[in-house]
Amino acid sequence: MRRADRLFRIVDELRRRRRATRASELATLLEVSSRTIYRDMADLMASGVPVEGSAGVGYLLRPGYHMPPLMFDADEIEALVFGLRIVQSWTDPAMAEAAGRAVDRVRAAVPEQLDRRIADLALFAPPRQSVDPEYRIDTGPYRRAIRDRQVLQILYEDESAQRTERRVRPLGLLFYGPKWLLAAWCELRQDFRTFRLDRIAAVQSIDERFRPEPGRTLADFLDRWSE
Repeated sequence: MRRADRLFRIVDELRRRRRATRASELATLLEVSSRTIYRDMADLMASGVPVEGSAGVGYLLRPGYHMPPLMFDADEIEALVFGLRIVQSWTDPAMAEAAGRAVDRVRAAVPEQLDRRIADLALFAPPRQSVDPEYRIDTGPYRRAIRDRQVLQILYEDESAQRTERRVRPLGLLFYGPKWLLAAWCELRQDFRTFRLDRIAAVQSIDERFRPEPGRTLADFLDRWSE
């Protein structure tokens, strides 16, 4: 790894962790010696990066520091572009179009050698038109409701073709290729539920917003989901 890339990774790790991080942790992550990390920290401090700490105590990046955007390495570029290509195939037209614009924007912003890497990237998702129409779900209403914290009224059909009307607080979308799931707080069951989007026969946004409540947030859902 080039030294410049290593310094960027150190700052990025400190920014994401938001806690004191020992040199030995960074050394293990970056596959260098702790002595190298000490030198890198001294150089970062001398260059004006607001790093606090010392050897044996740990290092912390003061809040408010922002790194220049789009400084990705080759592996990160591949992951980003491949992910956007999957989005183009498996989401609704509006999201697919946004993903295509994002790829163009990344290509316009990165150095020439990384742009060539994108052009030669041999990682693909199936073309949207080849995806079974059953799985071409319009996620737009759900994405907007999640973003705006808007209550939804849905008509849901279960495995036995029984239909029920539900008022739900939409929290997030989960992609279990090729299925999409809506994670929500169900007011009927007074608990978290996931709903397959292909089984939602009708959806309507209610003129009612909800506020995050302890025990009913996306973080609470994810905690239970990971158990």
